[in-house]
Amino acid sequence: MSKYEFNAKEMKDRCVQWIREWFAENGAGCNAVVGISGGKDSSVVAALCVEALGKDRVIGVLMPCGVQADIDMARKLVNFLEIKNYEVNIKAALDGVLGALPDIEISTQSRTNLPPRIRMTVLYAVSQSVNGRVANTCNLSEDWVGYSTRYGDSVGDFSPLSRLTVAEVKAIGRELGLPEDLVEKVPIDGLCGKTDEDNLGFTYAALDRYIREGICEDPAVKERIDTLHKRNLFKLELMPCFEP
Repeated sequence: MSKYEFNAKEMKDRCVQWIREWFAENGAGCNAVVGISGGKDSSVVAALCVEALGKDRVIGVLMPCGVQADIDMARKLVNFLEIKNYEVNIKAALDGVLGALPDIEISTQSRTNLPPRIRMTVLYAVSQSVNGRVANTCNLSEDWVGYSTRYGDSVGDFSPLSRLTVAEVKAIGRELGLPEDLVEKVPIDGLCGKTDEDNLGFTYAALDRYIREGICEDPAVKERIDTLHKRNLFKLELMPCFEP
């Protein structure tokens, strides 16, 4: 199988044009609203939107939950791009929901996924108040193995990166001239404090190669990727509907 070739400049230009065309058809004059974590994905999406629409039409929303150790990275990004931004701490909302739930044992998975679902609620609250459209910031590598929260970070109105791998997103980030520490920031899930690769059990480099070239030299890693992909396909599909 031939090695997959990726042209970062060409792909960046095509993505910028796609964003322009999407807004022309689905929100002429609207603003792009981006949840800013300080990681590569939200940084690249925000920068793509700035190039496509202009910085005056891009709004960043920072959403720490209590104290966020790396919040300065998110602030660095919005300052670097010179975009309007709002900071909404979701800790009180999270505590309020957890405190209002019925007397049942809340699962660890529920506690883990509730913050990103609250963040998406915040994004849509901001978006509907500023004539906006919400950007999804997931990439292909994450989507491939279901590394997202359904109805949390997995959704949005438009998705610039969902057909691009982690390596490709980083290459586009460099093409956009983003600071290297934002492009190469070690991704931490922001939920339980572990890196993405710790949680997944394999590297993004191995995953990206498997996606693009069909090559995975470790049978155990290949099996885990295939299992996660099959198990999480429902996250990428429309809700099944009964057809009478």
